Amino acid sequence: MKYPLLVSTTFLSTLLPLYACEVKLNNDPALAKSPSLKIKSVSVEYKKDLDLIVFSMDLEGPAGKTVPKAAGQLDGAPVLAYVFPTTLKAADIGMGSAEGIVALAITSHPDFDDTPLWDEDGNGRYDDDKVIYHTHWALLAKDERVPGGLAVKEFKKDDKSVVLPPTNCGMPMYLDAAGHPVVERGNTLRAIVPAYFMRHKTDFKFDGVTCYMQVNTSCMAKPMLGVYEVYSVASGNLSLPFATK
Repeated sequence: MKYPLLVSTTFLSTLLPLYACEVKLNNDPALAKSPSLKIKSVSVEYKKDLDLIVFSMDLEGPAGKTVPKAAGQLDGAPVLAYVFPTTLKAADIGMGSAEGIVALAITSHPDFDDTPLWDEDGNGRYDDDKVIYHTHWALLAKDERVPGGLAVKEFKKDDKSVVLPPTNCGMPMYLDAAGHPVVERGNTLRAIVPAYFMRHKTDFKFDGVTCYMQVNTSCMAKPMLGVYEVYSVASGNLSLPFATK
């Protein structure tokens, strides 16, 4: 190479804006005080007669009534999440042998609809259910680049080893939208999952978390979907101490 220093400097100057960047947060500070994001208790119960697994989270305030404000675009889009981290394996939810924390998340994000197969509000349209709380399976990984210490695990688009269910969200992350129903009753939020979807794994440990996540498509120094603020943890230390019933 005739001018290695020049080429190297030019190359680095091109990458610098992508890596030397910060994510501007769009979270509403008032959310931290919302009783709807404070966990009182969590449970996961197997209904043998129906072959269903019911994930329940009891809150101090009304369930599903607190939603994020739209950012107006995908990059920087806020996501509010009620999350059940578990000891399940990735293979139990159709994600092959990938390593990470398998979590069921109930989310609301007004800037995009990532469940095109499901019409959550039953109005005949499949692309307008952005703010309605709905379910995702996610594989979480430890990530010190965000204050919450966790992010949805990513992969390279051309990685042929990646295994995902056909209902995945189409982004280079271990994220699935299986369309499990969400039921909001008073201060309780529930997700109902067919046991067969989890390979009939009905005996596992879990925890409960409420948090603020944000989509990032412009800063390579940060994850695509990371946890930026944790509002409540059922166990207090994310130790996954609770057992299914």
